[in-house]
Amino acid sequence: MKAIVCTKDGPPEVLQLKEVKKPVPKDNEALVKVHAASLNAADLEILRGDFVARFTSPFKPRYKILGTDIAGQIEAVGKNVKQFKPDDDIWGDLSVLQGDTGSGV
Repeated sequence: MKAIVCTKDGPPEVLQLKEVKKPVPKDNEALVKVHAASLNAADLEILRGDFVARFTSPFKPRYKILGTDIAGQIEAVGKNVKQFKPDDDIWGDLSVLQGDTGSGV
């Protein structure tokens, strides 16, 4: 799959379109085919390498794929997911999940 990837701190010009491995949802996760995503203030801080972002990840961006506000369609679900099923349309804010695996690769 293709993704816009942040490989180092800096301006938007450091973002690159890359081919990345498609994630497989764990038992309590869902895989979403993202149709739209937006960057918020936290994404901008991570991209620029602001103080808070550097404190939590001093050497390189912790989450390489930015964009926590998403809209899309469920592509697959883990065996413990009961609320969603493939082909469900969804939208959400993933920023609360970034303490776990986040949207990174």
